[in-house]
Amino acid sequence: MLTLKRLTLLAALVCVARGSDLGLKAGQPCKARNFGADSVVCVCTADYCDFLGNVTRGPEGTFTTVASSRDGLRFLVNTGALSPTPVEGGVIIHVNHQYEYQTMMGFGGAFTDATGINIGTLPSDTQEVLLRSYFSPEGLEYNLCRVPIAGSDFSTRPYSYDDFEGDVELKHFNLTEEDYLYKLPYIQRAIELSERDLLILGSPWSPPAWMKENGHFNGSGGLLKEMWQPYSDYFVKFVQSYEAEGVPIWGLTTQNEPLTGFEDWFWNTCAWTAEDQRDWIKTNLGPTLEAAGLRRIKLMVDDHNRDTLPWYPATILEDPKANEYVDGIALHWYADDWTGPSVMDETQAMFPDKFLLYTESCDGWDASADERVKLGDWFRAESYAYNIIDVRIGLPVACSVGFWTMNHSRRVGDWNMALDMQGGPNWANNFVDFPLLSKRTQEVLKEARCSGEWATSASSSARGRDEPTPTSSGRNRSRPQLSTMIRAKPPSSLLTWGETAETTSVDIGDGTNYINFDLPAKAIVSLLFQTPNAVAE
Repeated sequence: MLTLKRLTLLAALVCVARGSDLGLKAGQPCKARNFGADSVVCVCTADYCDFLGNVTRGPEGTFTTVASSRDGLRFLVNTGALSPTPVEGGVIIHVNHQYEYQTMMGFGGAFTDATGINIGTLPSDTQEVLLRSYFSPEGLEYNLCRVPIAGSDFSTRPYSYDDFEGDVELKHFNLTEEDYLYKLPYIQRAIELSERDLLILGSPWSPPAWMKENGHFNGSGGLLKEMWQPYSDYFVKFVQSYEAEGVPIWGLTTQNEPLTGFEDWFWNTCAWTAEDQRDWIKTNLGPTLEAAGLRRIKLMVDDHNRDTLPWYPATILEDPKANEYVDGIALHWYADDWTGPSVMDETQAMFPDKFLLYTESCDGWDASADERVKLGDWFRAESYAYNIIDVRIGLPVACSVGFWTMNHSRRVGDWNMALDMQGGPNWANNFVDFPLLSKRTQEVLKEARCSGEWATSASSSARGRDEPTPTSSGRNRSRPQLSTMIRAKPPSSLLTWGETAETTSVDIGDGTNYINFDLPAKAIVSLLFQTPNAVAE
């Protein structure tokens, strides 16, 4: 017999799938709209959207550029031939093919309640356009996405999967209406649209309130030690419940931003010292996952800003027993302006067998209330591009197509995948900006951050995500406004960002072959090319 929740999920799936036979063409121009900022947004409806399309590299000896700019270029595709020499007077970026760094795992955003709520306000055909923009071969091809374990601040209420006080055996554990309405239907449709495996990463914001020292989802306080085992069982039940609904779980983080719980925090949190998390992992969580046959799941610690490096994960990973259960270190970008990327180098050198993964980023989080959402603001597009590349002046760039990849990160991770015009909903009023905004009508507004630097970088690099990345690339010291990063193995992908207000002639090469092209003013350009065999060897 179908339960009410299963019927709810079935109805939601029917609604999502109804628009699956859309006849939209890829490669159409942006339908631009200006909201008073220095750039534009692109308007997508059920019958029109500027899909990137399945842009491919040409034959050996050629290159393809895909450009977006402050002045309104979106997904502009051009092609050219490699040259044996650079153009005189151009900015030269030297590529060294001898060095390879991390392997990219993927790109993605988060299936929050707010994401699902906003997708659900759109007509079914427009929902399909939005999901195809993210997951289909003609879109960005996101392949590694995060989902909150129960509620987060981007929910309409604080909740857990077992709000029955004292239920240490978790007899009342159950997925909620939010899962069946706002998360599972869209994850399942994304899986259907994806040509490759869609990797899902689960992160908890708070345990059930009755498991915590303060008895609340928010505020200050950690997990009661007598709840270490019930909470470990809670993790297992989450994985089993999602997988029973056809959503395989690839990874888990132990806690979203564990240090926020030592303050009187406004939204869902749980305090964890590194020492307590170390002991919990080795005595409870790790053995419990293993006993349940879930050791295949990638377990990540930290899931906080990089000012926690290396000390927070080091406290956990220097313990041999805890180290056995941990696969990686998750990070957020909110302290990157005051904590340089060298801490990632230091952490990777200490634990070379653990991957670093950026799991969350967004803009507008520290803006005034009336500027949390700024439609068409090019500076925010540039901030994404800058943080993807994260170069250091005077040092060689060693970046692949992903956030902070000079310093070993293996995933680009944005936050909500759709918000409303206020930057919500968010039960704690923690509104933020995001690349796709729903107008609760017939339209989706795509910011430059969704039409620009992610675009070909995400789709082209994700297709080759199992290859080592990147090579080392050089930055022109006399023109610090120009930055670049590259994926090494042929066929190659490269992302270039120009901060200058005029068109710049650029040459990218290795002494034998050069890509000569004009970088438009205030533009972000992805380049796709087939590395000549003689150079790649």
